[in-house]
Amino acid sequence: MNPNPFAVLGLPERPDLNDETVRAAWRAIAADTHPDRADGGDLDRYTQASAAFAELNTPWGRSEAYADLVEQARREGRLDDDDDEPGTAPLPAVPAAASLRLHPVPPSQLVLALVWLPSRVRCGRPLRLLTRAAIAAGLSLAVLALIPGQPAAPADIAGLITWFVLTGRKDLAPPPER
Repeated sequence: MNPNPFAVLGLPERPDLNDETVRAAWRAIAADTHPDRADGGDLDRYTQASAAFAELNTPWGRSEAYADLVEQARREGRLDDDDDEPGTAPLPAVPAAASLRLHPVPPSQLVLALVWLPSRVRCGRPLRLLTRAAIAAGLSLAVLALIPGQPAAPADIAGLITWFVLTGRKDLAPPPER
């Protein structure tokens, strides 16, 4: 039976730990037990901590290790099937704007961006931009020819236009200094 990786690293048994918390716990143990230390370290403890870190260093690994602990507790009778699993309470809702840190763009900036667009194209890489526009237009026409009158055609064309707009920025010159 494998030791509890959370206990080996001295962490609480929770699947929602962040990467830095796990990494910091492993670093602290590794610094104290590494075999290259002058006192020889503690090879067994270092090996266990390294194995625990390898298991817990990703969110997927932490959730799998936590699920294994819950299953083991059920098998040993410490947790009934009727009991709620520990630590599985729903997280509070986070508003979308807060999580994405969206900031509204003032209309004056949108107007300035449109005014600067011709000079950004002219001073950037106009041939490369024109080539990419031709490729996007050609692929759009190919989509229309292959699937005429299908509901997917406008979505595919919108995807190509989105690709062109989002990846075309590197072909434009930077905006002028204010």
